[in-house]
Amino acid sequence: MREQPISEAVEDNERAEVIAYHKGDMHAAIETLLADIRHLRRQLALTEGVMDRGITRGWRPSYARD
Repeated sequence: MREQPISEAVEDNERAEVIAYHKGDMHAAIETLLADIRHLRRQLALTEGVMDRGITRGWRPSYARD
């Protein structure tokens, strides 16, 4: 039996929690996660607008996943 890495186990548990919260409705779960993404992107844009380059030593936030 192959042991599951900790990160995969945590991700599986998170998925199960999201689906359970929405009572098995996958469309509702996806809509909620997409709304969270939109909210976080807006927060990132606001933060970028007020952030001083000196604080971050030239680092700028990225909207794309690396």
